[in-house]
Amino acid sequence: MAPAAALLSCSCVVVYLLIGNVFASYSIIKNLPGYSGDLPFKLETGVGELDEVQLFYYFIESERSPEDDPLVLWLTGGPGCSAFSGLVYEIGPLSFDYENSKGNIPKLLLNPYSWTKVANIIFLDQPVGTGFSYATTWQAYNMKDTLSTKQTYTFLRKWLIAHPKFLSNELYVAGDSYSGITVPVVVQEISDGMDMGQEPRMNLKGYVLGNPATDLHKDLNSRIRFAYLKALISYEIYKSTKRNCKGEYVNVDPSNGLCLANLENVTRCIERIDTAQILEPKCNRHSPKPTPPSWNRSIIVEQDQYHNDFLLSPTDEVSSRPWCRNYNYIYSSTWANDKIVQKVLGIREGTIKQWVRCNSSLSYTKDVPTSLVYHQNLIKKGYQVLIYSGDHDMAIPYVATEKWIKSLNLTVQYGWQPWLVDGQVAGYSVVYSQKDYHLTFATVKGGGHTAPEYKPKECLAMIFRWFAEYPL
Repeated sequence: MAPAAALLSCSCVVVYLLIGNVFASYSIIKNLPGYSGDLPFKLETGVGELDEVQLFYYFIESERSPEDDPLVLWLTGGPGCSAFSGLVYEIGPLSFDYENSKGNIPKLLLNPYSWTKVANIIFLDQPVGTGFSYATTWQAYNMKDTLSTKQTYTFLRKWLIAHPKFLSNELYVAGDSYSGITVPVVVQEISDGMDMGQEPRMNLKGYVLGNPATDLHKDLNSRIRFAYLKALISYEIYKSTKRNCKGEYVNVDPSNGLCLANLENVTRCIERIDTAQILEPKCNRHSPKPTPPSWNRSIIVEQDQYHNDFLLSPTDEVSSRPWCRNYNYIYSSTWANDKIVQKVLGIREGTIKQWVRCNSSLSYTKDVPTSLVYHQNLIKKGYQVLIYSGDHDMAIPYVATEKWIKSLNLTVQYGWQPWLVDGQVAGYSVVYSQKDYHLTFATVKGGGHTAPEYKPKECLAMIFRWFAEYPL
């Protein structure tokens, strides 16, 4: 054994002893129910044991060069949405065959635009209570942003100890939606650990965020301006609402009659618009009410329609209803709740009652009101950052993201310009810098709240170029 390799091995053993048992279990999966034949990529599933908390993960090696390609820790938003959602609907190598899934187990197809073509990706079910992650005590289910991010950091340390061959790979933390709050905190945890000399030493390069929540109040407040820019409300409605509400649309003064009247007009215009992608049909559980609209605060404060699934199965008759994207999410619930699937994935029987794609019943406290301060702190570290926004998302509008990025007061290195895929405009980008720190902000033309779900080809081109340090 070479001296460097021996030293690394000994170091990992010491850290293993210091921070405890690494994993309750993990295994290599060669076949999956619903997929015909052997998987053409390496899939590992397992559980990271953190005292009473057991965090489940899917790990997929890069299909190109696992030893050289970046290692990405992917955290789906919510909070409470399973990483499997990101795997099968956004950036992973599998997707459901919606047209031909007629049996009890939905069929799976290869995704030609998977980010695993250029990266090794850990898809982590976090916080506890998400996906297949569970706790051994009821108290451990009480979760908050700051505790969840510490557990995520500890998980990553333990995972790298168990997989030392990836310690030298460039490391990125990535996610979308509510992960815009938690990912910068996790990156700060990693960075602080590196400064303190904690083992194992990680090769942290930067982070990636898609349509990220950053300051929930400001993000949600930006929806009125976005609605105007996308011609969902008129100039007159926008200017009157802005003037009478004084730019505050979330915490509305109930005695401000003019503001409430304006917001009723806004409600009339946007209540039947899908917030996750304004061009797609909104999924209604009930028939629209014929009564005149009144100001509905949920129009502004609901995060998005992306988290709402329907209690149907793929075999239920939905052809009589207008198509909406939420019907696609039915397949994941059917697949993940199948006992054969769970056995193959290595799920311990009895650890969860029912798998849900997005768990809205978490005992969760949002104790990080804004992640902006973390972005500001990380500027000093010289990391590489990619922020992308589907430009038709009203859940976390691109105008909110653009505004907080400008507030960082970075130097514009390359001004606003189109980026192309197959000779066509795929979006627009601007690159900021400060010494060794670089931040790329990119819009994805026609993209929704989870941009790779809507524009997979374009998003793969984007991440490939960004990892390679090419211009978008």
